[in-house]
Amino acid sequence: MGVKLNISATEAEVLDNLAGFFIKAGNEAIADHGRFSVSLSGGSSPKKLYELLASPAYKDQPDWSKVDFFFGDERNVKHTDKDSNYLMAKTAMFDALHIDGKQVFPVDTSYSPAGAAKAYADTINGYFEGKPVVFDLVLLGLGDNSHTASLFPHTPILHDDTVSVKEVWLEDQQVYRISMTAPMINAAKHIAFLVYGEGKAIAVHHVLEDAADIEEYPAQLIRKDGGVQWFLDTAAASKLENK
Repeated sequence: MGVKLNISATEAEVLDNLAGFFIKAGNEAIADHGRFSVSLSGGSSPKKLYELLASPAYKDQPDWSKVDFFFGDERNVKHTDKDSNYLMAKTAMFDALHIDGKQVFPVDTSYSPAGAAKAYADTINGYFEGKPVVFDLVLLGLGDNSHTASLFPHTPILHDDTVSVKEVWLEDQQVYRISMTAPMINAAKHIAFLVYGEGKAIAVHHVLEDAADIEEYPAQLIRKDGGVQWFLDTAAASKLENK
């Protein structure tokens, strides 16, 4: 079974559909094993999702005291920096929902990039108590250049087959990022891409319908089965031939 496409007319409907999916996945995980482990993505699109989840319409579900938050990638900046994915999620969601700090697992960027990556891999392995790392839900975005998490075109992490976290040097931006590897993301029970806007339409087509070329279209590394859901608006889906 291939990926599941959820195409909505408007950005608001896309966010509403993904919020509903988030809550369903959370309630199922909590019923099954008592906790809901979710890996968040950064960027402007997810920020709106997090604000929606913290809004009166959604703030009572799932049982937030049983949700544990991780980050699929992080910029190599302090937690107080405006570019921090952690700070964005804290401002948009954690504070409003009064999430206990013990339920949030940020990347410790006080280390060197390589040190931060290793420490985060250790944190994740510790959380799963040595068992296989299987997040209940990994949320992902998609860049105009077909990157997801910090799996950027023409970076060594694209060929990393370990279930781990690695540092990524972006030559064009002269910055480091820290990212889960594709195998760690692909081990998740559910994966959800949130993509909207006409500016993403070509990237969506490259990832879902073009011939495999992970160097150019890194999000093709993410598995293509029924556990992967794409939440798109009609604009982002406009270049797809098969919908």
